[in-house]
Amino acid sequence: MSDWAIGLSTGCFWQTSIFECLEPIRNSGFDRLEICSYPAHLNYHDKHSVGRAAEKIHALGLEAYSFHAPFSEGIDITSPDQSTRDFAMAELIGAAEAAALLQVRYFVLHPGPEKAILPESERFFRLQNAVDVLNRFYHHCRRLGIGLVLENMLPHLFAGRTRDLMWILGALDVDDVGVCLDTGHAYLAEDLLLVVHKLSGHLWMVHASDNHRQRDDHLPPGTGAIDWTALMAHLTKLHFNGTMILEIAGDADQTITLERARGGRQHLRDLAHRFRTDR
Repeated sequence: MSDWAIGLSTGCFWQTSIFECLEPIRNSGFDRLEICSYPAHLNYHDKHSVGRAAEKIHALGLEAYSFHAPFSEGIDITSPDQSTRDFAMAELIGAAEAAALLQVRYFVLHPGPEKAILPESERFFRLQNAVDVLNRFYHHCRRLGIGLVLENMLPHLFAGRTRDLMWILGALDVDDVGVCLDTGHAYLAEDLLLVVHKLSGHLWMVHASDNHRQRDDHLPPGTGAIDWTALMAHLTKLHFNGTMILEIAGDADQTITLERARGGRQHLRDLAHRFRTDR
């Protein structure tokens, strides 16, 4: 088993300006990042600030590997209302343009709304709306040189079922859209290894976090109930060669957050070393 790159989502500092956390992240030994799009962290509408962030990331020797698309109840690519879908598309395009300034590889997108209760009678039409928007948005990403990656969502949300994500992928006009496996979401949804197997044909990257199968705690790997040994063995069997991005909850103390991140990274590295030794 080769070493998978392990990066960190700046989302653990989502309420802090990105300019205040980049150097501490670098000093903690992380060099690959997923950039959080929360406005208080980095306002993707402010291209000047995005450009400054890109310059600082480069100066620190960091790589902006991926960019997490904005998500909220108001950004709904499945909505029956055309104006709502148009607004969502405009927000995604603006975020993708910011991602391009950061020179990321992948744009990670939740393919459904952050809504739990929606009429079941609307399911098919909403999924088709998502496909229509994603087909158009894909070409914007392609023009910007960014890969489009869809993330499996929490199971209580619309499009949060693995089968919905698979349906969307199958209905798209193109076949080079990837999947970001969110381990915490998948573990809450159903059998984690089954989710990995279902998504394996599209799996480009992983959001790594742990939980106790009660809520999406965003714990560092190894501090919850997920069987990481079994998961990593399965990813190895499937010849996964992407990056694992730690997506963990932040603490008010930045130092504690980064200690927890380093602990999660070490847990994954120890497992990788065990695999190499066994082989």
